[in-house]
Amino acid sequence: MKFVSLKHLISILLGISLTVCVQTHSSESIVIVDGPKLRWDISLWGTTRPGTRVVDALSERVKQHTDGNWEIKLHYGEALSKARENLDGISIGAFDGAMICNFYHPKKNPGLMVLSLPFLPIDSWDDHVKVRKAVYGHEQIKKEMAKWGAQIYSTSYLPMYEVMGKGTPPRTVADWKALNVRAGGGIGEVLAKIGATPTSTTATEVYTGVQQGTMDAAAFPFTYAHVSYRIHEVSDWFTSNFSPGTADCPVVLSTRSYDKLPSQYQELLERLEPNIAKQQRLAYEQVDSENLPMLREKLTEVEYTDEVINQIRKDYARPVIEEWIEENEKSFDASGLVRLVFEVLGHEF
Repeated sequence: MKFVSLKHLISILLGISLTVCVQTHSSESIVIVDGPKLRWDISLWGTTRPGTRVVDALSERVKQHTDGNWEIKLHYGEALSKARENLDGISIGAFDGAMICNFYHPKKNPGLMVLSLPFLPIDSWDDHVKVRKAVYGHEQIKKEMAKWGAQIYSTSYLPMYEVMGKGTPPRTVADWKALNVRAGGGIGEVLAKIGATPTSTTATEVYTGVQQGTMDAAAFPFTYAHVSYRIHEVSDWFTSNFSPGTADCPVVLSTRSYDKLPSQYQELLERLEPNIAKQQRLAYEQVDSENLPMLREKLTEVEYTDEVINQIRKDYARPVIEEWIEENEKSFDASGLVRLVFEVLGHEF
């Protein structure tokens, strides 16, 4: 049972803020944080999907822990802003938070693009968590976000990418030549060096592109994103061990809105982050268990030998990373960011 009405009565009579432990139907103890009525608006694109579990869970948890006093309203479908303009919306105070993707606007977050460099040695969920926390704590990333009046709260912990497409499967390095592939950041640059033509269209544009033949394939976080955007419905093949890299799509908050929060709401956000990160992981694991058997039944699975992967790492990925450092070193400590990533992951660059 929930004794929320009693809590409110005591709060009114005594004129103090309380926290009350409430037992939910799932036998989970929810600490109720007393505070003012408040609504936040979060700008998103697409629809709710496994990759948005982090923000869906945040909205749910905040509502539970404040007994509905703090509503975080999620606006999907680019209802508040275009996906590429979410940082701009934060900067002018149009909404209180948003999900962004670094490669949608690399010039707006040049340092954050380090997480989209190709073939980073990210091998586990713990690696995803460690490397992002390290990068988010770097002064360059804080500076980039501050420019837009934003701060990174959490992330969608995007899995490693794979490629799905239509036509003849690319089984060798040479087979990638002349393919038009949706791939951003360092992944796109590696594919360009191999001979493919990368494009950084938004996720919602890919289905039509592959269906109509203006795009041959798309690199997405595997497996959830391909299926979420129904790319498998218009494809013939998918790679399963290419793992060319990932991207970073964090949840950012308006610093102005955050600073206006009462301290107990700020503390609640901090306490909730590990829990919603866990829910994000579970969402990916669940969808993989459903998607992989379906994809293997319907499409051709492409697996590469160690020799092919090592060739790509040496001949194409390493030069992309070195070029990224050279291009950005005059603006910020790009080499330091790369070294940080490799060191956190237990490797030397």
